[in-house]
Amino acid sequence: MKENLIEKPRTFLRELREFATKGSVVDLALGIIIGGGFGKVVSSLVSDVIMPPIGLLIGGVNFTDIKFILRESTELLPAITLNIGTFIQTLFDFVIVATVMFVAIKMMNKLRREEKEEVKQEETSEQVLLLREIRDSLKK
Repeated sequence: MKENLIEKPRTFLRELREFATKGSVVDLALGIIIGGGFGKVVSSLVSDVIMPPIGLLIGGVNFTDIKFILRESTELLPAITLNIGTFIQTLFDFVIVATVMFVAIKMMNKLRREEKEEVKQEETSEQVLLLREIRDSLKK
């Protein structure tokens, strides 16, 4: 009975180590870290590069300032507002993030296709050369 209790933690730790060091877990962790950094870059792109010209075009309106007051503030209670501008800004952020991701994935897929085509052409040219050599050997 004591052996079983001692063996279980060792087995658990071994299984945990195997799980944590699997390539897919490490890849997932790396993807999450890079995704967090990418999210900051896209957020900056939206707020610092894209939104100022849009705000200028619509008369300097800042979306996050758009709100409907449901109840005015009093001495004891703060105002209750419906922050529709924050929601609009979040929608813009989402659309831009989705667009950037779509374009990035589309470009990556194009590069992969081109790479596969190059490999396929190399394989085909090697096969053609081999077949020519066989043909020439048979002619002799």
